[in-house]
Amino acid sequence: MAAAIGNRYSLGCANNGAPPIYKDPLDLEKKIIQYFDCEEERFTITGLCLFCGFESRQSFYDYEKREEFSYIIKRSRTIIENMYEQKLQTNSPTGAIFALKNMGWDDKQQIEHSGTSINITVSKDTGKGLGYILGEANEKTE
Repeated sequence: MAAAIGNRYSLGCANNGAPPIYKDPLDLEKKIIQYFDCEEERFTITGLCLFCGFESRQSFYDYEKREEFSYIIKRSRTIIENMYEQKLQTNSPTGAIFALKNMGWDDKQQIEHSGTSINITVSKDTGKGLGYILGEANEKTE
């Protein structure tokens, strides 16, 4: 099927996508300040996106890629991340943990070891105690 008359998308002449919501970073900053000045105590990234008129979080994140909007977007995301971080100290931090994982946090512990390997074999109790066995292992590796 041919494109409709006047359709310039296929020619690459179109300005793809919707026009930007904010052309001036100060306008976006004012809107974000209004969001945080609300009586709302449960601030979220999606709540901020909707309040500012974005149709998705991705549209909001796309603004972060633009140098003139980068600081204000990063700052507002950090404010919300800080709120979730503070909730980790409450009796039920499960929701905050979930949100922080979605913000790139990781809850696994990574331990790096460099140097020689030490093999320790613990067999039946010789009556000498674990400290003696570990001392023996250290002597063998030296």
